This record gives sequence, structure tokens and C-alpha cells, in this order.
Amino acid sequence: MEPIPVFKQRRIILGVTGGIAAYKAADLASKLTQAGAQVDVVMTAAATRFVAPLTFHALTGRPVWTDLWTPVPETAIPHVTLGEAAELVVIAPATADFIAKMAHGLADDLLSALCLSTRAPILIAPAMDVGMWANPVTRENVERLRARGVEVAGPAYGRMASGLEGWGRMIEPAELIGHIRRILGRKGPLAGHRVVVTAGPTYEPIDPVRFIGNRSSGKQGFALAQAALDRGAEVVLITGPVALETPVGARRIDVGTAAEMAEAVWRECGEADVLLMAAAVADYRPARMQPLKIKKGAALTLELVATVDILEGVAARRVERGKPRVVVGFAAETGDLVENARAKLQAKGLDLIVANDVTEPGAGFAVETNRVTLIDAQGRVEPLPLMSKAAVAEAILDRVVDLLQEKG
Repeated sequence: MEPIPVFKQRRIILGVTGGIAAYKAADLASKLTQAGAQVDVVMTAAATRFVAPLTFHALTGRPVWTDLWTPVPETAIPHVTLGEAAELVVIAPATADFIAKMAHGLADDLLSALCLSTRAPILIAPAMDVGMWANPVTRENVERLRARGVEVAGPAYGRMASGLEGWGRMIEPAELIGHIRRILGRKGPLAGHRVVVTAGPTYEPIDPVRFIGNRSSGKQGFALAQAALDRGAEVVLITGPVALETPVGARRIDVGTAAEMAEAVWRECGEADVLLMAAAVADYRPARMQPLKIKKGAALTLELVATVDILEGVAARRVERGKPRVVVGFAAETGDLVENARAKLQAKGLDLIVANDVTEPGAGFAVETNRVTLIDAQGRVEPLPLMSKAAVAEAILDRVVDLLQEKG
């Protein structure tokens, strides 16, 4: 896992309580540390029966706290010192017992005392057996915490350690990291701004089972959506057919064809500050879709017509409404990269265009990396080295923030 800017040197308390899902907390601690966070683990006595404190010490490189009465160098009151330094407190897993403690303000161990004294936001990831989660007492306790501003992630549906199946499993660390990113980033430079991101291909149907499409995986668009969320934006993600998890906090709209994507983009951009048009929209579609499957046999000739020009429609609406304030286009080229991209930027009235040569190794479709060149309306050309699509998204969003500031 590569470092994630929103986590860099952020101080997170990871509270671990006594449930079998504590093993997931070890994975979470590792991922947060790799991402760049400073993670202090606080365990209840029951949690140490499931995972040894030494495990968390090895994963985070920091002391693990288990005792309310253990002094720290700065003060003899560890729950105050830890709680004051924290930017976020995450309780994962949060058992029914610990949720009840929090709901009723009990503070008889280090973790519960810390939760009562800290001024940092608190996120809990419930984990318990089916009957315990379904019990009205637990649900009332959770709602009481929500009313006080505590964030709740999960639980998930699945098989329990007891063998039962139902709601109560702790959500997976990857999903929980999404919730943590949303909380840490919500006061970022794009807070209060609405960002529309398009991603993936469009499929233009030939008949009920065949289509014209392309190899876009949607990974770059989804990375852009996550980078915008990390900066505090309200994100609308309009995506073609892809097999990717929605970034936590984004509102996802699934579309199939170029016409469907155009309708969604034009509708959502009416109140948007930024449009990131990363989708690989098909340029052509069959003039007529056959109502029945075309049988294999004779040679087939397809009449193709151009699909709708989404950015042209955005430009026209932008003149009328003044929004989106910033429009970023993408150009997947196979030659004359800068010249073709600059021509598209000027023709579509873009503020920035992101161009890549899809024939280069590691820079095409369905890979984890990309090599792009950024070209803005002032003529500045900035080639970026081969990097992960997440890192590319960070670079693009940094430019978007600058563009918004330049526009006042």
C-alpha cells in the first residue's frame, strides 16, 4: 500500500475491543501505518485475549496502551494526553458491551475514558453476533451515539464465528479506511465544492447481447473521485459499466450508453463547481440496435453514427449558467500527444486536459499505473512520470484546487 496524502502524519487512535474481529484491527493498523498515519493503539483487557499487544506494536512501531494507570512522559493522565493529540478515534471492532459503555458515559478503562474526554471525532465499527446487533437495546445505544455525533460504519452481513449468518460482522478494513478518509478530508480545500467525475467506458448496443465498447476499467476516474473526497468535496461519480467499489462518500450514478452519460452529466453539472470528464465515451454507436440477437453466419455490415458530444453540451450550458467553474477533459491518444490534446482543449473550451498515450507500457487501459501530460488553457505543458493512477489523481486535483483559487 502506497502512502496516501490525506493520512500523512495524521494522528489516529485505534481502539480495539474484545471480539473475534480484533484480527481485522491488526490489518487496519498495518494499512493505516503504511498509508502514512501515526497510529496509537488502545486495547481493552478483553481485546488482549484475542490479539497480543505485541502484534500492534510490531505493525505500527509505536507503544500499545492497555492500562488506564500507565503514565506517559508528558503527564500522568494517559487518556487525556492521547485524546487531546488525536485527530480521529476509531473503535474497531466496537462490541455491544463497549457501545453500551459509550452510550451511557462509563469510563472504567483507558479506552472508554479516552472516548469520554477527547474532542476528536469518533468512528465506530460495530462487530457482534446476530442476536446482539438485532437487540433493541443495542440499536438504541447506537442511535444515542449517532445523535451525539459519533459516526457508525457497518456492520456488514455475513457468517459469524458462531456459525450464524446475518447482520453484525465488522466491515472489512479497506471499506473502513474509506470512512476514515472521508472524515479526515472533510475540511480540505474542496470543502463546500461539488465535483462531478465520469469514469469507465460506455457500451453502445448492437443487439441484446453485443455492444461496441472499449477497454477502459474506470480506475483513473474512481481514483479522481477518491482524491476529490480526500479534499472535502461533495462528489458525484457517473460511471459506465465497471467492476469497482464506490469510494465511500461518493454518490454513484450508473449509466450504460453515451446518451445516458450525457443526460446524467448535463443534469448534475448544473450545480457543480468542477467536472472531471475521465470516462472513455464511445465515439460511435450502431445506427440501429437489432431487437433480436444476430445469428452467427453471413458477413455483417454495421452502419455507425457519431455519439453525442458531452463536452460540447457542457460548454454550451457553461456559457448560460457559469458552471462548472472548472472543466477538465481527458485525451487518450496513440500519436502526436500534445498537439492532439491541445486541439481538443481549445475546441471544447477546457481549463485543463489530461493526455496519455495508451500505447505506452503501463499507461493504457486496465492497468494500475498511468503516464500523463497536463496541458492548461494558458499553454503550460507538464509531463508527469509513470506513476500509480492514485498519484496521477492527486496531481490533477492539486491543479484543480489551484484553478479554482485563480478563478476566485
